[in-house]
Amino acid sequence: NVMQVPFSLAQALNAEWHSTLPRMGTGFIKRQPFLSFGAVFDCRLFAVAIWSNPVARNLPQREWLELRRFAIASDAPRNTASRMLAVMTRLIRQHPRYGQCVSRLISYQDLAQHKGTIYRAAGWSPTTINHDGNWTRKSRPRPEAQSRHPRQRWEKTL
Repeated sequence: NVMQVPFSLAQALNAEWHSTLPRMGTGFIKRQPFLSFGAVFDCRLFAVAIWSNPVARNLPQREWLELRRFAIASDAPRNTASRMLAVMTRLIRQHPRYGQCVSRLISYQDLAQHKGTIYRAAGWSPTTINHDGNWTRKSRPRPEAQSRHPRQRWEKTL
């Protein structure tokens, strides 16, 4: 079963389970009401996902949602990730706040860590590759990146 969960819970489990990105943002980020989901099986959470507007300011901020974190317990049932992606897509389409305005979902896969299998299985398409993991700009400094590997962007049109 996939359902909405509090952001604070998703953030805590992300810190425990995420393979390369356990931290999520600054104090400002921690106070945001990000859309978060959890996957439950046998009365236990096995995966969490945190969605927000795209981090890249040049992408549509109201029409797109970015899967910022997707963390899965090591003992999660088989196919948890791809099934959860498919179910979250349906839940976002039906969501009272996002369903009417969001037209595209995006996510970034770390090419050094993952193969993209979960996105393919859930019907997402690969698009651009970001080769620089540094988000810092002179006008907008950011904390040190947790991963500097190239990232494949995946997209799903709603």
